[in-house]
Amino acid sequence: MDLFDALAQKSSDGMPLAARMRPAALDDLLGQEHILAPGKPFRREIEADALRSMVLWGPPGCGKTTLARVIARVTQAEFEPFHAATSGVPEIRKLIAKAEERRKYHQRRTILFIDEIHRFNKAQQDVLLPHVEEGTVILIGATTENPSFELTAPLLSRARVIVLRPLEPRHIRMLLARALTADAGLHALNPDIEDEVLDRIVEIADGDARTALNLLESTVLMAPVEDDRHVVRTEHFAEVLKRHAIPHDRRGDNHYQLISALIKSVRGSDPDAAIYWLARLLEAGEDARFVARRLVISASEDVGNADPMALTVADAAAHAVEYVGLPEAQIALAQATAYLASAPKSNAAYSALLRARQVVREQPLYPVPLHLRNAVTALQRELGYAEGYQYAHDADDGYLPQEHLPPELTDRRFYEPKDIGAEADIRARLDDWRRRRASERKPTKR
Repeated sequence: MDLFDALAQKSSDGMPLAARMRPAALDDLLGQEHILAPGKPFRREIEADALRSMVLWGPPGCGKTTLARVIARVTQAEFEPFHAATSGVPEIRKLIAKAEERRKYHQRRTILFIDEIHRFNKAQQDVLLPHVEEGTVILIGATTENPSFELTAPLLSRARVIVLRPLEPRHIRMLLARALTADAGLHALNPDIEDEVLDRIVEIADGDARTALNLLESTVLMAPVEDDRHVVRTEHFAEVLKRHAIPHDRRGDNHYQLISALIKSVRGSDPDAAIYWLARLLEAGEDARFVARRLVISASEDVGNADPMALTVADAAAHAVEYVGLPEAQIALAQATAYLASAPKSNAAYSALLRARQVVREQPLYPVPLHLRNAVTALQRELGYAEGYQYAHDADDGYLPQEHLPPELTDRRFYEPKDIGAEADIRARLDDWRRRRASERKPTKR
């Protein structure tokens, strides 16, 4: 008998524990107090049956589907579940037709619950628009991805976004306690489970109720039976949990939030935090080349000339990812991450580019000064191309004061080095060169 056979035999209807423990009333829901506590506007809206279409955005296992089902029960609306990954426009049209008939002949509203609504393409989302706008259905979409990126603007304008949060550890612990004692839960198995195991399940679940209940169910079912009790000890739990799979979607919101945390920790000169976020990304199976590319960008954008070696280190790590591959290349990524986070920071070069691009876009495209032009043909030389150009290497110190900007932009400064790291030396050198150039400049006739 395998685990699934045991589950089917020991539960009354073969349903997973997470499904059997799904709450049926608002007061039974755990977490989401920020929107569901008594007196909160959203809860009052549900209880007054004054619902509008919405998108529930939150991480896996936070209760999006459960909340939608409870709303349908409280409001006495018909609940029509729909999964965006497995159904398409024909099925939507059938559900809409049923909703129209229900509304016309029975004066009953329909909640159209679309799980993973972010999987709908633009055309599929557009099919919903008129029916949402006319109130044929109350749309409740559920998504783990940022609706701002995944849903069209017209649909978002007709359905507000309700943000759900991961469950807190105390909520997960309460949920486990319910499951161990409820008739619909594991009470019939007479479980005897150590607190250390429950603590570990809470930790691993990381706010995901479904993960917590699945782990609990597997652990209890696989535990040895002593005196008609399923006895769960830490060593038994270790057999269930060989390795915790960290949830991560390379295209999803979690992907962008983790890499954002890494780069902002590097920029904020916090190597401990940067290494932590790097570990999170690597453990989740993130593409090492993607991480390496972002570190190379950060080396120029955030460290810049305050430590010119930063770009070399980041580029070497990126090369190591291609040449060595994982798992060894993660050592190079860790070295580069620690180096960048510990380096002095300057965005002066990047800021200089932004300022120069703004001038290019907003002002006339001034001609290249004649002395900077390349004189290849006799005609170009006759026209004065390259005339007066001074070859910098002819000077003992490699610098000859001459103008390189168009006359209209003389004295315009784009690159302003900071007094940080190697850029402090660059700043002093540029200040000297600018003074020498200004002193050699011919006065303008008036």
